Amino acid sequence: MPDLNFVLPHWLYWAGLLLFPLMAMILVRRQRRADAAAGGRSKKVSVPIGYLLLITAGFIGVHRFYVKSWRGAMYLPLFIGIIFANVQVRDARETISLANSDFMVAEFDVEDAQYAVDADPADTDAMAKLDAAKDLVTAASANLAGARGGFAAWSSTALYLAIAIAVLLVIDAALMPRMVRRVNEAEAGAPPTARDDAAADDDATADDADEPEPSTIAMVRWLEVLSRYSGEFVAYWAVIAVFAYYYEVVARYIFNSPTNWVHESMFLMFGMMFLISGAYAYLTDSHVRVDIFYARMSPRRKAVTDLITSVFFFIFAGTLLGTGWIFMQDSMGVSEVSFTEWAIQYWPVKV
Repeated sequence: MPDLNFVLPHWLYWAGLLLFPLMAMILVRRQRRADAAAGGRSKKVSVPIGYLLLITAGFIGVHRFYVKSWRGAMYLPLFIGIIFANVQVRDARETISLANSDFMVAEFDVEDAQYAVDADPADTDAMAKLDAAKDLVTAASANLAGARGGFAAWSSTALYLAIAIAVLLVIDAALMPRMVRRVNEAEAGAPPTARDDAAADDDATADDADEPEPSTIAMVRWLEVLSRYSGEFVAYWAVIAVFAYYYEVVARYIFNSPTNWVHESMFLMFGMMFLISGAYAYLTDSHVRVDIFYARMSPRRKAVTDLITSVFFFIFAGTLLGTGWIFMQDSMGVSEVSFTEWAIQYWPVKV
């Protein structure tokens, strides 16, 4: 299999953090409207999701399973074959390295023995060492050629299996709309199950529960809306992490090409995510706390406790804001980047 040398461009990283959540929020809201218009019984299988699964996990037939086709199982032996071939490729690389080292040592021994023979042609010991060294060169050369042949054979096997998977994916990409339409038509005539009705009721109840209480203070309403939308926005970053780490695993174990950017890009993203979503967690009362005593208090005592403890929260928030402002100014002043090979910009993170 060929190596993967892709390095995520900086502009694509920042653009993805901005555009992906916006697209996800639009699609989710459109799907909710479609569900509401269909009485909670919209199409269960969609073409975009089918193509998404085909692109990201089609090599193991997940897109086929999504459209309820067991023919997706035909991808599994091909994929297992690629993994086995790549294991052999890694072993062959090590064998080539050892065989090449043995060959170089044997050639050095031949040169050393030849020097001794040239100095004293009558020295039988030197002649015997020269013959033995030549035999070692011959054996090492054969081992090296065999290792290289094995490497080429297993690399070709992995490549041919990958081509077979690619051809099947192209065929399935053309058939995807028809497969999705067939599944939806088959399920359209089936009446909704009790589980579907219960799930719809649960979703409606959850949506009602998530709605904030009406407030008469305009700023409070504005802060609630800002906190809610910012929390929802960064929540979709977790989906980006799934794709990024998925790529890392495939690149590392299938193509023998570990990346130098996935881990750094994700821990920076999660650092920003935790700070931005903190207000949403505070709004929905989702922060983790030890409430052994708090849970037993009356509503009035809880309000008093919240008022007192909020002082410490605002001290922390004020300290974070002050020191963060200093870090941000310093970072922007020098256009700070990371010390890694990827060299991503740090000043947007500190902003």
